[in-house]
Amino acid sequence: MTFKDWISYLIKRMIWYMETPRTERKAIKASTREPWSVRWFGMIPFSMKMYVDKQRSRLRGGTSEK
Repeated sequence: MTFKDWISYLIKRMIWYMETPRTERKAIKASTREPWSVRWFGMIPFSMKMYVDKQRSRLRGGTSEK
């Protein structure tokens, strides 16, 4: 990537940033970002949370499975 390409890329990004409303930028950022636990450790924390939630609901009498 040459210096000229790099400058043109930066200018395009800056123009996009200035033209898009703040709320839209925040919405895009929030929709693309994943939780830090998934980002650092993958699906393991998510699966453990699902398991714990299921056990809690079972112990509280949520659904009666036989």
